Amino acid sequence: MKLKSTLGLAIGSLLAASSFGVFAQGQGAVETEVFAKRYFTDSVRNMEDGNLFGGSIGYFLTDDVSLNLSYGEYHDIRSNEGTNKNVKGSLSSLDAVYHFGTPGKGLRPYLSAGMGHQSISNLSPRTGRDHTTFANIGAGLKYYITENFFAKASVDGVHGFDNHQSEWMTGVGLGLNFGGNYSKPAPVVEPAPVVYEPEPVEPETVRVELDVKFDFDKAQVKQDSYNDIANLAEFMKQFPQTATTVEGHTDSTGNAAYNQKLSERRAGAVREVLVNQYGVEAERVNAVGYGEERPVADNATREGRAINRRVEAAVEAQVQ
Repeated sequence: MKLKSTLGLAIGSLLAASSFGVFAQGQGAVETEVFAKRYFTDSVRNMEDGNLFGGSIGYFLTDDVSLNLSYGEYHDIRSNEGTNKNVKGSLSSLDAVYHFGTPGKGLRPYLSAGMGHQSISNLSPRTGRDHTTFANIGAGLKYYITENFFAKASVDGVHGFDNHQSEWMTGVGLGLNFGGNYSKPAPVVEPAPVVYEPEPVEPETVRVELDVKFDFDKAQVKQDSYNDIANLAEFMKQFPQTATTVEGHTDSTGNAAYNQKLSERRAGAVREVLVNQYGVEAERVNAVGYGEERPVADNATREGRAINRRVEAAVEAQVQ
């Protein structure tokens, strides 16, 4: 494979990846890279130092651990055996990489280890190709210019099992990370304090209502609903004698039995936010689903269906 083809494939991968509408990080992400390295050869092999150009592709097994496959071709290496021949060849490697820091954020140092296979020709006085299996170790630093585009600097050491020689390389690279499922921690919402002023003589009934909307066929609580849920939780903490029932609903699209289960999941998702994120006692929050049975808008229109995909709750308390 020619260097032009190798770089073309790697650059093409970067351009194709950049066309994705949504990028992600962490486990399941794919990482592509093009690199250039300075290859410092062992003097016993009578070769001048040269360059290695190529590309790599990796897959993140976890948020921090990736498995990377790389291929590069040597350039500007000459034999010092009197023939001054241009040494040609390639290096293929498979490495496990452990990253430190937060995916897609600022600087991420890393350590790597793996195996490589080198194939070179024109190395006097031998004829044909010289094949060597390497053990690889490395360290480096990635800097994420954006959440998914990064620059990299690296130092790699290799030791040949066949020739018992140790060599090393330094390099730089550019890469793109996309397609994973890393979820950023939800921002901490600081709800505004709710102040209630009671009537001087007669007790007053105060009430907080919750109306959380959902996307079609989804049961995930959207980020813009967290403030409303936080206000309800704060109210219940101010009045510890209160309890509530979280009621899930759907529009009429699809099978009624499926919609019943979907409404229960939606109610459960809001209950989980109240209990697990905002600290309301679990025994004070019940969750039920009513499926498509209780519409509040016309299911014949898109706007009406959007209104019916909801979770409702209400809490009342008596104050002096």
